[in-house]
Amino acid sequence: MRLTIALFSSALLLTANAASASGADYIRAYGAQGVNLWRLANQGREKDSHVSQRPVLVVQDNSNIEEPNEFPDQWFTQPIDHFANSSDTFKQRYWINTRHYTPGSGGPVIVLDGGETSGEDRIPFLDTGIVEILARATGGIGIVLEHRYYGKSIPVSDFSTDNLRWLNNDQAAADSARFMAKVTFPGIDEDLTAPNTPWVYYGGSYAGARAAHMKVLYPDLVYGAIASSGVTHATLSNWEYYEIIRNAADPTCARKLEHTALAIDALLGLPFAKRFIKSLFGLEDLAHDDDFVSVLESPLGYWQAKVWDPAVGSTKFDQFCAFLDKPILGNGSVSSLPVGHEDRLVHFPGDIKLDFSILNYAQYIKENYVSQCKTSVEDCFGTYNDSSFLATGLDQEWRLWLFQVCTEWGFFSTAPPDPTHPRIVSKLLTLEYSSKICRQAYPAGKYFTVPPMPNITAVNALGDFAISADRLAIIDGEVDPWRPCTPHSDYAADREDTILQPFKLIPNAVHHYDEYGLKNISDEPVEIRKIHGEMIVFVMEWLKAFKAPGSQ
Repeated sequence: MRLTIALFSSALLLTANAASASGADYIRAYGAQGVNLWRLANQGREKDSHVSQRPVLVVQDNSNIEEPNEFPDQWFTQPIDHFANSSDTFKQRYWINTRHYTPGSGGPVIVLDGGETSGEDRIPFLDTGIVEILARATGGIGIVLEHRYYGKSIPVSDFSTDNLRWLNNDQAAADSARFMAKVTFPGIDEDLTAPNTPWVYYGGSYAGARAAHMKVLYPDLVYGAIASSGVTHATLSNWEYYEIIRNAADPTCARKLEHTALAIDALLGLPFAKRFIKSLFGLEDLAHDDDFVSVLESPLGYWQAKVWDPAVGSTKFDQFCAFLDKPILGNGSVSSLPVGHEDRLVHFPGDIKLDFSILNYAQYIKENYVSQCKTSVEDCFGTYNDSSFLATGLDQEWRLWLFQVCTEWGFFSTAPPDPTHPRIVSKLLTLEYSSKICRQAYPAGKYFTVPPMPNITAVNALGDFAISADRLAIIDGEVDPWRPCTPHSDYAADREDTILQPFKLIPNAVHHYDEYGLKNISDEPVEIRKIHGEMIVFVMEWLKAFKAPGSQ
C-alpha cells in the first residue's frame, strides 16, 4: 500500500491533546532554545521575580497541603560574600516543620536543600515528602532551605554578569554551613545548631550533589547526608542524557525517534528538501538548521517529568510516543509494521518518502510548540540574535541556573560524539551550539568574566563519581537521564551498600523518586515504600552513634 500526499496537503489532519511543558526544566537541557521555550511557557504572565518556574515536572503540587499557613516564610541573614571583608547581607528564606519535635530531645534536624528553584516548590516535601518522613521517624525538625538567588533569597538588584558573581558552589555551601551553625528557630528556645545537634542534609539532583559536597566540605557540621540523583560528575557534553531515554523508553517509540533523527538530518543535507522538512513542522522560516532540530528535541524532556505518584507525575512522554503512532488517514493496519516499512511511507514530490510517524511528530511540534508563537518563528525559536538574551531584570530567572551551567557545571545537551552511535537527537546538536548561550547571555562585566567553558574541575575535585564518606547515602534512579552524572553511572565503579555508606539504585525510577512521599507510607508503591523504609533504618542507625563534640 502506498500513501501519497501532496507537498502541502490540507488533507492531513491530526489531533493531539498534549499540553506543552513549561518552567526551568527547559533551561536545564536546552540552552538558548530552552530560554525561548521558557519565554513561550511564561508569556502573558505578569513579570514577577518570585514566580515559580518549576511546576508539575518535578515537584508535588503544594495546593494539597492541608494547612497552608503551617509553613510561613522564615528568614536568616547571610553575607553576600562569605570570603571578603564586606558588610553587605541578604535574607535567605527557609521553612520549618516542627510537627514531630519534642522539646529537649536534641534533634535531629533534617534539612532539604532547595536547589535551583524557588524554595516554595519544595514545601510539599516538608509536608508529605522525604523531610516529613524522616522527621516523623526520628522525632526531628524538618527544614527547607532556599538557595541563594532563587525564589525570594535574592541578594542583588538585577541578574547582570557582575551581580551573578556570588552565585557559585563555594558561596552556596558557605550559606548552608553558616545556617546550620548559627540559626535560631522561631518558637524553640533551645540551641539546635550544628555540631551539637545532628543535622542530616538532603538534596535531589543539583541539590543532591550539594548534599554530598556539604558532607565533604563541612564534615564537622553535617552529621549525615543523602544525595538523591546527585549529579556529582560535572561534564561538558551530556549526551548520555538522551542515551538513557533511548534505552529505557518503549522500544517501538525509541526506534521511531532514532528513525526520525536520521531522516531529518539526511533531508537537511539536501538543499531541495531542507525547506520542505522544516515546513512540515511549521518552521520553514527558521533560518538555522540547528535551531530547527533543537525545537524537535523538546518533547524528550518529558521523560524526566515521570514521577511514581500520579497526582504529581507527568504522562506526557508516553502520550507523545502514542501520538507518533496515530494512524494516517484512518489506516490503522500499518501501525504494527516496522518503522521504515514501505507500507508506512508517505510519498511526497521530489521522491521524498517519510515514515508516517515523522508526520505525526511534525504535527505534535506544531500543536504543542509552534502554536504558542504569536510573532515569527525566527523571533520565537531563533537563537542567533545575541541581543535577545541580554535582559538582566529579576524576572529573567532563566539566567540563574544557566549562569551556574556556564561557570561550573556544564551539562550541555549534545548528540553522541561517535557519529555511528544510535541516537534520538540530531547530529547538529553540538557542544558549540549548546554552549553558545554562555557567550551570548553573559558579556564580560567590570568584576567578573564567564570563562570560555565552565570550570567543571571545581565540581569534580570534590569527589566526582567516587565521592564518599561515612554517613553519606547515594540514592539514584535506574532510568534517570541524569544517572550518567551520578555515582551510579556506568562509568563509575560499583560499591557495596552498607548502613554507614548506603548505595542504592531504585528500580525503574527516574529523577529523585525517593523525595516524593505519601502521608501514609503503606500506600506507596512497593519500591518507594522499600527505599523509604531503608532510609529510615540507616538514618536511625546513624543517629544512635551521634555524640556531641566534647561529650563523654
